[in-house]
Amino acid sequence: MPVENILIVDDEPLVRNFLNEVLKREGYRIDMAVDGESALKKVEKNYYDVIITDVRMPGINGLALLEKIKDLSPSTAVIVITAYGSIENAVEAMKVGAYDYLTKPIVPEQIKIVIQKVCKYRNLIEENRYLRSEINRFYGSYELIGKSPAMRNIYRLINKAAPAKSTVLIYGETGTGKELVARAIHYTSPRKDKPFIKLNCAALPEDLLESELFGYEKGAFTGATEKKEGRFELAHKGTLLLDEISETSHNFQTKLLRVLQEEEFERVGGTKTIKVDVRIIATTNRDLKKAVEKGKLREDLYYRLNVIPIYLPPLRERKEDIPLLANYFLKKYNHQNGRKIKGFSTDCMELMTKYHWPGNVRELENAIQRALIMSEGEFITPADLSLIISSNSTDNIRIGEMSLEELEKKVIINTLKKVKGNRTKAAEILGISVKTIRNKIKKYHIG
Repeated sequence: MPVENILIVDDEPLVRNFLNEVLKREGYRIDMAVDGESALKKVEKNYYDVIITDVRMPGINGLALLEKIKDLSPSTAVIVITAYGSIENAVEAMKVGAYDYLTKPIVPEQIKIVIQKVCKYRNLIEENRYLRSEINRFYGSYELIGKSPAMRNIYRLINKAAPAKSTVLIYGETGTGKELVARAIHYTSPRKDKPFIKLNCAALPEDLLESELFGYEKGAFTGATEKKEGRFELAHKGTLLLDEISETSHNFQTKLLRVLQEEEFERVGGTKTIKVDVRIIATTNRDLKKAVEKGKLREDLYYRLNVIPIYLPPLRERKEDIPLLANYFLKKYNHQNGRKIKGFSTDCMELMTKYHWPGNVRELENAIQRALIMSEGEFITPADLSLIISSNSTDNIRIGEMSLEELEKKVIINTLKKVKGNRTKAAEILGISVKTIRNKIKKYHIG
């Protein structure tokens, strides 16, 4: 969605004419208004992609005009002009919903850059809408979002894997969305109307894992007062997701391998052989080749699972997807919490795209959910985001005039002020342990 129509609102003829000349040379269609009243009349009759308005004007001032424009034309990007030294007006305008601000004296290159940013932002929003419709069309509402080459490859692999019965191995760091991909494969497959069953193999001891997976007969062990069907039976004709299969014993792996090869098993304590038709999808955050080399995973089981491998890259390797994900989560939690946060400040989006996200998409989602609850303005700011830097993160990232460490210090100080110095409450708000916040306070010499 390119920017085409721009309205300039300023009571100073020199400023109006200057902006008109600069922007006309760039090929934009320009309209002008001398005050807020005449600007509103134009907005009621015409659509403008961008409106540039001075803050200080007789009659309706720039801030009041901004609020009215947001009601009349929510998708119009409003850029405010403020005098040097009056940044508080610009900050107030950003809270009300301005896209950006310019300070006088205005430099031609400055206004060109801001308009170009608006173009990119509008393209991003439009692309986000398109991608969401495409993703919903193919994958339902399973939050698989991205336009990066890596994500487009994953969509392609999902489409290839879905019609087949072959086992799938999805691997990648924690929080990258492995279960979402597994669900997308199931719900776009011929098995979509049958059960999708999940089992976290690392969360259960071996004896309990076997009874959960294969089921058990009455009297099989103390407490087995009646027969119970296992996950394999429950997933008959459907899909069984096995998470962290490398964390299981060789004895268990042998039994699982038999089911994969012969599609049959016996319940714990039983002798009757049960036939099943189940598609297996395995997920892991480990390197299974190394697990095989170290003897933790049977090699034959590895090859049985690794028929269709799908690698999910960490978020730091597909940063072009961050704005799409961020806007999706903002919309989701706005709806859940009854909030009307309009978006992210420019600095906030810059921070999110530069941050390393060790917890990947899950960390991004949690950060936005927390920021939306904590935010007191109409746009989420870096301070709202409350990012805490891990010890192995990059320390030379700069957001505007601040390094990421300087921003983190500011976030901790502001949070402590909000809770009157209560470290436990501050840690809870920031989503970290009391020990971590204590170490950060010591590191930054926070009094």
